Amino acid sequence: MKIPKRKLFLLLIFAYVAFSLYAAYNVFFSTKVLSRVHRVVKKETGAQSGGVRDGGAPYVADEWNPWEDEQVEYNSALNKKREAFKQYLGKIDKNKPKRYKVQIWGKAAIGLYLWEHILEGPLNPTDKVAQWREGELQSGKIDFSFYTGPAVVQGHVPLDMNSLVLVLNGRENQKVTYSTRWLEHVQTLVQSNTVSHVAVVLLGNEHCNNNWISPHLKRNGGFVDLLFVVYDSPWVNDKDVFQWPLGVATYRQFPMIRPNAQLITSNRPYLCNFLGTVYKNSSRETLMHILTQSGLEKDCITTGREKWLPQETADSLRRYQTALAQSELTLCPVGINTESYRIYEACSYGSVPVVEDVMTPGSCAAGPSSPLRLLKAAGAPFIFISDWKELPAILQRERGMTQEQRVDRRRRLLEWYSSFRQQMKERFTEVIEETFFKNG
Repeated sequence: MKIPKRKLFLLLIFAYVAFSLYAAYNVFFSTKVLSRVHRVVKKETGAQSGGVRDGGAPYVADEWNPWEDEQVEYNSALNKKREAFKQYLGKIDKNKPKRYKVQIWGKAAIGLYLWEHILEGPLNPTDKVAQWREGELQSGKIDFSFYTGPAVVQGHVPLDMNSLVLVLNGRENQKVTYSTRWLEHVQTLVQSNTVSHVAVVLLGNEHCNNNWISPHLKRNGGFVDLLFVVYDSPWVNDKDVFQWPLGVATYRQFPMIRPNAQLITSNRPYLCNFLGTVYKNSSRETLMHILTQSGLEKDCITTGREKWLPQETADSLRRYQTALAQSELTLCPVGINTESYRIYEACSYGSVPVVEDVMTPGSCAAGPSSPLRLLKAAGAPFIFISDWKELPAILQRERGMTQEQRVDRRRRLLEWYSSFRQQMKERFTEVIEETFFKNG
């Protein structure tokens, strides 16, 4: 049967329209057609790809990430780096030197020499007559803290560590009584396990009679582990008792002097100086007599007084410091003990101490290097004499020295004194580390 062309044309048009509508429906309205490029079937445990869920609905996986493998590898490498860095920090912390804390209570003026001149620590406030002063510093493995002043009283000092250094004055009976009370206070802290280690820096008696502190030493059943004592005590053994320098008179406000070019190179107008007390029937009387009889007074700054004065005025301190700075030599006759503040004060200004090298009466050690065995062991570049009759010849040699020679000698003296204080600092720190923390 032959189909008319018109009907055939209409049939083709209808088929085309129907197919177009069907195609449009599938593109814009149907959700059952999934692109194989963007969707994959995810396998689950116990189910095959293309399986069904519990409701019968086909399971379709999450959107596929083509960089998923690279991301997993990156995160894994990052975690490994983080873990390695944590181990590195732990190793650094483990190998880091252990630090210890020690507190110093300065209840004698020599505490300031220890803190400011030996350890070179700061003090706040800077006002020297403040009721309460404190400071902190590090030396070796130790973090030191320091408290001093009239307001530092028993039971009112912050104590957040178990190691303590107590600075005391035992020169005379009144000072001994005061120092004993402090030792008794510290003993109660030891008995209550608040303090475990104790050292004492002691301004000893000038005759070396220090028996009052003996029962407190650990060697005698006490609690004091270490004793640093001024003057040539026969107890010194460099094990638990060590000799300590007297230092400058901080109780008279003698300052810490920082060397400078002028101090070293200045042209000093005087050969020597002596400003001090002239005791009756002492070698100091002999010294003043020799200066007068030999006509040396014009070459030296000399001021004698008959009575010792414990306090210094601003004017007298200035005159004394000027004399040290303008003299090549400082004459250091013995007093009650051979060791005197004057020796260290002269060193501070580069004025060479001329030391009367004789033993004084008392119980001090009389060994081959005594007196002043601590200074002699350190190679002190002093002029030692046994009789002041040697002084005119010494001053005659001084006149023959050139300015260059004098400048070089001053420099060497100042360098020695700086080195000596550094040695004392290291020794003090190392002894405390070894004794207090050797098992730590």
